[in-house]
Amino acid sequence: MLRLDNLSLPLGYTQETLVSLVLKKLRIPADQLISVTLSKRSVDARDKADVHFVASVDVKLRNEDAVMKRLRPGIASRCTPPAPPVLAKPAFARPPVVVGAGPAGLFAALTLARSGANPILIERGKPVDIRTQDVAAMQSGGNLDPESNVQFGEGGAGAFSDGKLTTGTKSPYIRTVLKTFVDHGAPEDILYLAKPHIGTDRLKGVVASIRNEIISLGGQVMFETKVTGLITRGQHVEGVTILHHGQAGDILTGSVLLAIGHSARDTMQTLFNQGVMMVQKPFAMGVRIEHPQSLISKAQYGPAWQHPALGAADYKLAVHTPDGRGTYTFCMCPGGEVIAAASQEGGLCVNGMSYHARAGRNANAALLVGVRPEDFGDDHPLAGFVWQRSIEQAAYRLGGGSYKAPVQRVEDLLAGRATSRLGEVLPTYQPGVTPADLRSCLPDFIIEDLKFGIRRMDGQLHGFAHPDAVLTGVETRSSSPVRLNRDRTTLMADGLDGLFPVGEGAGYAGGIVSAAVDGIVAALAAIERSRL
Repeated sequence: MLRLDNLSLPLGYTQETLVSLVLKKLRIPADQLISVTLSKRSVDARDKADVHFVASVDVKLRNEDAVMKRLRPGIASRCTPPAPPVLAKPAFARPPVVVGAGPAGLFAALTLARSGANPILIERGKPVDIRTQDVAAMQSGGNLDPESNVQFGEGGAGAFSDGKLTTGTKSPYIRTVLKTFVDHGAPEDILYLAKPHIGTDRLKGVVASIRNEIISLGGQVMFETKVTGLITRGQHVEGVTILHHGQAGDILTGSVLLAIGHSARDTMQTLFNQGVMMVQKPFAMGVRIEHPQSLISKAQYGPAWQHPALGAADYKLAVHTPDGRGTYTFCMCPGGEVIAAASQEGGLCVNGMSYHARAGRNANAALLVGVRPEDFGDDHPLAGFVWQRSIEQAAYRLGGGSYKAPVQRVEDLLAGRATSRLGEVLPTYQPGVTPADLRSCLPDFIIEDLKFGIRRMDGQLHGFAHPDAVLTGVETRSSSPVRLNRDRTTLMADGLDGLFPVGEGAGYAGGIVSAAVDGIVAALAAIERSRL
């Protein structure tokens, strides 16, 4: 198979357009062509008068060697599709246990199930929707649990992702992750889009389908089950203690893959109390910023902004700040909503999501400032969680209770005054917002870096500092403030044989794809260990 890179395509191109371009580039007749498949496609909007697609394609030919011999260097290159992981036959004495059903946990369990290991996947609860019944539950004294769902997390509790699949990591298993999503109902374009996206509305079915495959292959899924601790003997894991529908019990196993996400504070405390090695790590904190989607699309695409092939525009911005921390955007949601992501009573944090169509009136993104362990105020490994919680509690109070979020207009933040009224941009956050001064819940250094960043980002994306753009507080869970130490070769926790810390919550991933890949790699490591 050959790959052709950097093909320029008009916005209105068709498959016939693409095939004709390939035939011209390769200088071959149509009967020599077997197939043309998009490998990657992105938008080139550097020249607003000539917005177009740039694509890479994979081409199968009847006589590839002959074509390659007469092509000029650089026109095409040989490529081999990445292969799925090779699964050795496992030899577990007891079924491995996977704790947590985010991307890391699901893909770890799926990999184990496909190997014939019959894993036990533990989920603490059922899927929830904080925007509906669970807001009322919290208002009446209930508590949303950080592991109470089966969705994927990006910066908050796991129920609130919309399936962004961009990643800066390099792994032969990325294609496996994307292909698995497609096989379970995700749109096929995630296989070639430069910024693939599933959408909250479609992601729910994809997750359920993956879970069903795990079950069909002999795995077990335990809902409404909380892991309350590890069973250990010396430096070896021998199982986990659980509460299943309120009843205490044990699950004996020599392999525990811990994929609990970055918001399971109570589980982290339990692990620390049991001697699991963990250390503080940097992360980031800030707000969600909302603009009219039309403003973003016009700024990015110019006169072509309404072309149906483009959809809602996104952005990714970053600036260096004088204090060296940096301010950047993260998890940008075109045509999306700012959503509640609280996981503990009396605390408030937010996230963002988009449906597959990305047709909402606003664009939003996390606007974050880097934070360091020295900001936590203590050298205890879990001090970052305590600091996060204190800021979330301050945001809850500033919003007036009832999980309304404090918001501030960009113009007011830059002028150093509280917001008393909203302007052109209407917040999407539910159950509602309270105009406020975010200086009352965020540290001064974050406020100052946000102000610096907004001004500089306006030079990168005209209109970013729109006076009526809305800042919704607080986004505190971009990643975990803790890393569980693990051996680089075996992937097991330092000093505890049989425990595999996995994914974003353990400090080894930064998004859906990287977490899913880490789940696959950890499962392969567990299988290899079982065979020793």
